[in-house]
Amino acid sequence: MSPRTFKVIVAKLSAFVALATAAVPAGADTTIVLNFAGLNGASREGVANYYDGGLGSLGSGPGPNYGITFGSDAITCATAPACNTAEIPGGAGANAVFFVTGTGDIMNRAAGFTTGFSFFYTAANQPGTVSVYSGLNGTGSLLASLSLPVTGNGATTPGCMGTNFCPYTAFGVTFKGTAESVDFSGTENQIGFADITLGSATAGGGKGVPEPATLSLVVAGLIGLCFMRRRRPGPMARTTS
Repeated sequence: MSPRTFKVIVAKLSAFVALATAAVPAGADTTIVLNFAGLNGASREGVANYYDGGLGSLGSGPGPNYGITFGSDAITCATAPACNTAEIPGGAGANAVFFVTGTGDIMNRAAGFTTGFSFFYTAANQPGTVSVYSGLNGTGSLLASLSLPVTGNGATTPGCMGTNFCPYTAFGVTFKGTAESVDFSGTENQIGFADITLGSATAGGGKGVPEPATLSLVVAGLIGLCFMRRRRPGPMARTTS
């Protein structure tokens, strides 16, 4: 591969990343998957306005502008003993989110979302509930309500590496109408959520919008492969005696 061709490929991949990460899913029917990968879960960073094109509580971001906000209770987690990132389904860099200072928290999206809502969750000791509302801040009509049973303490489960909140269980629901908020309720600091999915009853969303942090890892890998290809020596020229 010539240096010129290599530069063209890198430029196109970089432009693709810029376009994809700047795109805003404007419609309520868009599937959005939140894996919290761009936040500092090791330091328990709050989600805050990260998914509203703003910053997490420790300054991570700006995140993608999905028009989604979380209250101050929503804290990310990525390390033992609370979280085992290897068991979080969201992929490389994914975090879980806990609600650590109160009985629950609200997620708002003024543009709304339709069809369904889903997530992976882990509840080692206490059950919880998730309620989907037609209005912001848990107001309006109740469109769906989920009761989350205890999933069990994973400390002795193979693959959980001694972590209590593990493994994660998929949970989802369909509903009619347009939802604007979700109330996560239960005992504080006792339920972890991952791959929170708006617009689908299937956790992870299938064809959900890729998060910039995940997308960048993929593109970086492609650029690396191109670089290796460019550096590979060609066949040795035959010599004649």
